[in-house]
Amino acid sequence: MLNQKQIKEFEEKFLAPYAMKSADTRGRIHKEEEHPYRSAYQRDRDRIVHSAAFRRLEYKTQVFVNHEGDYYRTRLTHTIEVSQIARTIASALRLNADLTEAIALAHDLGHTPFGHSGEEALDELMTKHGGFNHNMQGLRVVDYLEERYVEFPGINLTWEVREGIVKHSSAFDRSVKIKGLAPKESPTLETQVVDIADEIAYDNHDLDDGITSGLLKETDLEKLKLWNNIYREISGKYATIEEDKRKYLIIRSLINLQVTDLIRQTEKNLRELKLSSPGDVKKLNKNNKVVAFSKEMAAMRKPLRGLLMDKLYHHYRVIRMSNKAKLFIKELFEFYMEKPDGLPTQVQKRIAKDGVRLAVCDYIAAMTDRYALDEYKKLFDPYEKV
Repeated sequence: MLNQKQIKEFEEKFLAPYAMKSADTRGRIHKEEEHPYRSAYQRDRDRIVHSAAFRRLEYKTQVFVNHEGDYYRTRLTHTIEVSQIARTIASALRLNADLTEAIALAHDLGHTPFGHSGEEALDELMTKHGGFNHNMQGLRVVDYLEERYVEFPGINLTWEVREGIVKHSSAFDRSVKIKGLAPKESPTLETQVVDIADEIAYDNHDLDDGITSGLLKETDLEKLKLWNNIYREISGKYATIEEDKRKYLIIRSLINLQVTDLIRQTEKNLRELKLSSPGDVKKLNKNNKVVAFSKEMAAMRKPLRGLLMDKLYHHYRVIRMSNKAKLFIKELFEFYMEKPDGLPTQVQKRIAKDGVRLAVCDYIAAMTDRYALDEYKKLFDPYEKV
């Protein structure tokens, strides 16, 4: 049996000097004995997967709401894709794949129903009370809101995973400064891998979902060098390929091309920086990410992201659903604020400690799209059973 000691020896021998080793964790808020045959980060990964917040990601929106079809990505399928891409990158760079995977699996635990429109609605409703940020909410979920242990609140993750949650940043994600989680330090390389894996995953699966939905046309993509290079190569190799298979092959090739570029450029960055420990990573300028694409790839990705923004995220159907979602959340929020006795008993118990507004915010943030819509009907449709 591979025991705790052997896992640590394996990490020390095979991981890069700048990778985060489980033996060097800053520990947990509530002290626990180590597991006999799982590292601290493997244990974190398992706790995240078994959490209620992780299960709820299955019915939380990515771009298309749940009732529009079961083909489209949800927060759960997105999270799994991010985890797979991130683990591949981390392994290739000899980083700690277990830590990377744990951060990836946890990075969206604080997300609201209805994607970023839900987050915007809660942020407006909480403006005078600290606002709402899904990274901050993710930390609140794992530190406090999950109720699975007798000895402590939350799921008591390691310092490094908790830091990875709050320092997660991308085009749609804003890192937050939390006292006790080294706000002035640069994030670990494992966190940086998750940030980029997140961008690769949602760019490419939103492209896939956008084409499938009909909101994006292949003629829209003809202007993109990144798309065209692969399209021509595949069309030349498979002249009679079916449309769906061609699309899947292009998306797969796009992901592979970007991941390969990222690994090569990051290796180059690491050689130039000559990092000798995770502590060296922490001292770096936070704005200069080590894990990065080449200039050429970054330039080719930029118009792709612009196209997704213009043609998909700002499509009138998506905007309509976004506005409806904000309306649902605001009306639910206002109802619970006026009638807190209408909240479930478990939520009411939090009011004495957290206050009504924060208890309501936590409750709505945890909802799935489906649950939020059902609650809305129960509260506002006179013919719906409560």
